[in-house]
Amino acid sequence: MSDTQKKNLVPILSIIGAVIVFFAILLMPLPQGMSVAAQKSLALFTFALIMWIAKPIPIYQTSIIIILLLPLIGAVKKQSQAFETLGYSIIWLMVAAFVLTSAMSASNLGKRIALILTTKFSKTPTQTLIVFVFINYILAFFVPSTTARASLIAPIILVILEVYKAVPGKSNFGKLIMLQGVQNNAFATSVVMTATSAQVLALGFINEQTGASVGYMSWLLGSLPQALLTTIIAFIVGLKLYSHKNELGDVMSNATISLKKQLADLGPMSLNEKKALVIFMLTLFLWATGDYQQAWFGFKISTEQTAVLSMLLCLLPGIGVITWKQANIKWDLMVFSAGAYAVGNAVDNSGGAAWAIDKLINFIGLDKMSHSLVAVTLIFITVFSHLIFTSKTVRTTILIPAVIALSKQLGIDPVALALVCSFGIAYTITLPPHSKVNTLYFGTGYFDVKDELVYGLISCFIGSCSLSLIYFTWIKFVI
Repeated sequence: MSDTQKKNLVPILSIIGAVIVFFAILLMPLPQGMSVAAQKSLALFTFALIMWIAKPIPIYQTSIIIILLLPLIGAVKKQSQAFETLGYSIIWLMVAAFVLTSAMSASNLGKRIALILTTKFSKTPTQTLIVFVFINYILAFFVPSTTARASLIAPIILVILEVYKAVPGKSNFGKLIMLQGVQNNAFATSVVMTATSAQVLALGFINEQTGASVGYMSWLLGSLPQALLTTIIAFIVGLKLYSHKNELGDVMSNATISLKKQLADLGPMSLNEKKALVIFMLTLFLWATGDYQQAWFGFKISTEQTAVLSMLLCLLPGIGVITWKQANIKWDLMVFSAGAYAVGNAVDNSGGAAWAIDKLINFIGLDKMSHSLVAVTLIFITVFSHLIFTSKTVRTTILIPAVIALSKQLGIDPVALALVCSFGIAYTITLPPHSKVNTLYFGTGYFDVKDELVYGLISCFIGSCSLSLIYFTWIKFVI
């Protein structure tokens, strides 16, 4: 068999494999404690996962199949539960982000910002990667939304990749900077308690159910060492996985001169750039002050409302800087996301995810382990549980009270263990559907599902080890 024939055979085998797994789960005897809807949703979720990774057909087509099958096989009770996902707020947020990105690109504001950053702080591609690590950590303190931070950073990265002539899907540097955008967003989030609502919820569980008084600074000081250690090791691993030494050799040899010349050629800021900058700064201000707007103004503008407002301003005649035709909106990604959220919600709502976690804990036999092994196991489960749960809030609601209860039962300090496990809630970095941030970066086209899965699993393992380390050595000094 020739190489071409083998290559053509792979998609067919992938589809056959996905269908076999689907029917194997769907037709197996119903496990005790699992609902029929949960069995059907888990079968569809597994089928979709195989198809998204193997990509025998475009991923948006798999999502269309999923949305069609969810109500047909009874995985959801109502058709609207599958079809309405295209109207989710995240879809609007993604559309708005693409419009904002287009505005920054068309006005040359994004290019100007990228050129300033690269000429002043990043003389090499590796330095560029480091710059965006710092940007992610800094923004985590001021913008209490993981998606909002990704929406601010991604447009700037896209312009830099354009400067470096990095081709989507082919450039290792492009893959790396986007994948590290996903990961550093999560690592930085784990440091700042207010960087995602799930962490605030987790702290509420800890203080309420243990009588502790853990606060903002205890969270910050407790989490920072694990985040920095994970960031550094994952950064080095990424450089090895996606080596780009030869890829940018010709570009970087005269990069500084070329970039400075491009910056000079832009001249002073144009009117459109100033308009785009005002819209960009307004967006940043509204996202950064989301937790205080109710007290200041008597009302609150949500992350999604802010994004749609920014989109409107970018498109309004006389105020905006682009037309609708100039907005580069990737509708295939919208359809893919709709399917991903539909099947993810079906698994959560049917109880399939909760059943899987419960069986995993019982299978492991936590009550028969030493306290140290229990702690490490729970930390790993918390981090890797996002492979089943697509919602940080759902994971927090199920796992953190369970960790607290189990710790009390076994005589383990519940505050220390639950707090360290809570740091791992932010690690949603292995597949596009696992967070809105993943979906936004995935939509750039620079990496595929397999890239994120491989790098994400490695970084989750590193993060789990880092969390285990601070549990045994550091956390007792800050609580």
